[in-house]
Amino acid sequence: MQDTEFRGLARIRRLRPVRISTWSRDRTGKSPSGKPPRSTDLLIASYNIHKAVGRDRRFDPARIVDVIDEIGADIIALQEADQRFGERAGLLDLEALKRRTGLIAAPVQGRGHGWHGNVVLFRPGIVTATREIVLPGVEPRGALIVDLSLPRGDVRIIGAHLGLLRHSRSRQIETLIGAAKPTDGRPVFLMGDFNEWRVGRRSALQGLAPKFGPLQAAIPSFPARFPLLALDRIVAYPADLVASVELHDSPLARIASDHLPIKAQVHLLSEDRSPH
Repeated sequence: MQDTEFRGLARIRRLRPVRISTWSRDRTGKSPSGKPPRSTDLLIASYNIHKAVGRDRRFDPARIVDVIDEIGADIIALQEADQRFGERAGLLDLEALKRRTGLIAAPVQGRGHGWHGNVVLFRPGIVTATREIVLPGVEPRGALIVDLSLPRGDVRIIGAHLGLLRHSRSRQIETLIGAAKPTDGRPVFLMGDFNEWRVGRRSALQGLAPKFGPLQAAIPSFPARFPLLALDRIVAYPADLVASVELHDSPLARIASDHLPIKAQVHLLSEDRSPH
């Protein structure tokens, strides 16, 4: 399939609000800068579930739900949550996940749970818009933008799974930056499997600097058994919204997928920050 078939942005669709009414506890931790974190508002996470196939080669979606429950995030972006080919059907029981965790999936078109395997789960809040993006590159890749109205403010969540080729990743970052900035000044959280293990000037993620960060919060998350590569990232705009980033490393997470989840404590507007 030609590279040009994957370029550009997919259509924007407006959705009816989706409401739920639960709220999770705050988390605390160490900030990447070494400074004590300010009080945080949300716990967000990213998890490549590897099509629910664990390191033992077993297809077991129930284990993935258990790990998501362990994380306890208010918002989580999943990657590889749909079959890659054919009808791209979803691989999780979203109703069971909702009963277990209180998280629901932002709606998308098609029969899968997400867009190119990207799913955004949240609690509580109202989905005001979604945007499905086709990312440029040789492989079929995409990103899902979800605008949420939460009790503590409005946010934009972008779940993405970038390509295996460095040149493609650089172009995909450019596409995401062009699509990421909202017109109403709400904060943006970009997360997912970026497939980029390089740091510094050679990294394709340098295109996110200086507005998105913290790029230095590179935590090895792959492979799950013995993490060596920081393929999974959570960054924000403005960058100082992220108070801390850490690995979710549990015995179950080490077997349920080939990636370990990462999670970040984030805060929204505070007294010393005005809307950008």
